[in-house]
Amino acid sequence: MKNRWIALYVENQVGVLAKVSGLFSGKSYNLQSLTVGTTEDPTVSRMTICVTSDDVTFEQIKKQLNRMVEVIKVIDLTNVPIHMKEILFAKIKNIDARQIEEVFHIAQVFNVQVADIGTDSAMLECKLTERRNNELIELLKSKFQCIEIVRGGAVAIEAISTSCR
Repeated sequence: MKNRWIALYVENQVGVLAKVSGLFSGKSYNLQSLTVGTTEDPTVSRMTICVTSDDVTFEQIKKQLNRMVEVIKVIDLTNVPIHMKEILFAKIKNIDARQIEEVFHIAQVFNVQVADIGTDSAMLECKLTERRNNELIELLKSKFQCIEIVRGGAVAIEAISTSCR
């Protein structure tokens, strides 16, 4: 069992997201991440999906997705060079001036933006890889008592060169 990544080009119509997610829930496949957005063509959306599965199950998933009328193209991103990022907001609450300075230092080290700041709180906006976001969360948990995390799913695109991941 390992994380597998799929990109789907689908018709941009009402109910397509429900049909795709319904396929996963109906077969008891657990989605780790799902993002969707329109492409350069307003009639087409692209989904980036992460599912944890074995080889056999993953092949079944791809075949079932390919059979759906609304699916234009299925791309297996699991073993190809890609660029992938996920968005994360981290709100650090109930902190003093010294801790706010520490948040700014962490933001600088991780190369993320301080999106908002108050007298006793700060918010970071992160567009990092899943691994790097996990590292940031662990650091924030170790340094601060009250944090709130909101994560979006990852988006990915095939790399132009072969040296990416």
